[in-house]
Amino acid sequence: MNKEEILKSLNEVFVKVFDNDEIILSESTTADDINDWDSLNHIHLVVAIEKFFKLRFNTSEISSWNNVGDIIISIESKENN
Repeated sequence: MNKEEILKSLNEVFVKVFDNDEIILSESTTADDINDWDSLNHIHLVVAIEKFFKLRFNTSEISSWNNVGDIIISIESKENN
């Protein structure tokens, strides 16, 4: 998958997790930009992303995520290995 495809897929995951059809992600989107993106929903989000992309992230990878672009980089690096 390329960045655009990953972003589109992530958008679908975010819409489901946050139950909000109006979410439109960009690489610079952060938790501050999305209502209800708190620590508990972050866990739900990580699980949903792992399930959707059939990947596993370790704690250091997850804690390095500052925005959606960082999530995309993590997904790309796992898919390319």
